[in-house]
Amino acid sequence: MITKLPPYASPLERVWHSAYLLFCAAVFVFLIGPILVIVPLSFNAEPYFTFTKEMISFDPDGYSLRWYKDFLENELWLFSIKNSFIVAIVSTILATSLGTLAALGLASSYMPYRTLVMSLLISPMIVPLIISAAGMFFFYSSIDLAHTFPGVILAHTALGVPFVVITVTATLIGFDRNLIRASQNLGASPTTTFFKVILPLVTPGVVSGALFAFITSFDEVVIVQFVAGPEQRTVPLQMWSGIREQISPTILAVATLLVCISIALLTVLELLRRRTERLRGLSPG
Repeated sequence: MITKLPPYASPLERVWHSAYLLFCAAVFVFLIGPILVIVPLSFNAEPYFTFTKEMISFDPDGYSLRWYKDFLENELWLFSIKNSFIVAIVSTILATSLGTLAALGLASSYMPYRTLVMSLLISPMIVPLIISAAGMFFFYSSIDLAHTFPGVILAHTALGVPFVVITVTATLIGFDRNLIRASQNLGASPTTTFFKVILPLVTPGVVSGALFAFITSFDEVVIVQFVAGPEQRTVPLQMWSGIREQISPTILAVATLLVCISIALLTVLELLRRRTERLRGLSPG
């Protein structure tokens, strides 16, 4: 987090702070630059991946929504986006449920082999995707789940669980377990305690993990190439196939829409983070 220098900062500290800000700005431009190029190109009136003279001169005739229209009218794109939402929503629900339960179990001091279990749960974030994809393909092929929707959903669930475990575990830091004991002393069942006491307190972490799991599933392409079949083609896989088989600026329009979706979800995450800090008294209301 970038903070302002105090008034008594020395000249050397001010120079170092300015250099730090300049470096951060350069990294930001380096990362965001490709996106800034893709967005205007998606409105190109010509079927090119370069800026035309009309676009550079800001001529209205050089801009068009034809590629967005092509995306909305193309059956292949509509089929792939339907599959992406089905897979992402179902895998997010499974990953959120399993990850939340796992995080609650790992938060207990009576949980044996906590470090080993945590390492296994977050291993999909560490192992290269190509290795995970190859392993899932051979495993799912042996049990007839390859090239099926359940196989793709389970694969994306495995990718989403680590995000939920990490976010919920972070939310549970400082959790007062006396609240659980008080609920039990008042006669509440474990189910009532979970839904009335525990879940409201960990909801920000659960929602954050669910959003991360959704983004991961919606943007994933490596594992889909191994596990999915023609009937499970998703938007990232359709984009990959389009680049290899038929280059069309429609891909730029789809990429722009995906960027907008990601920005919206990340904005929700930031609002949740600020709300959690206010509830815990870490930031002013």
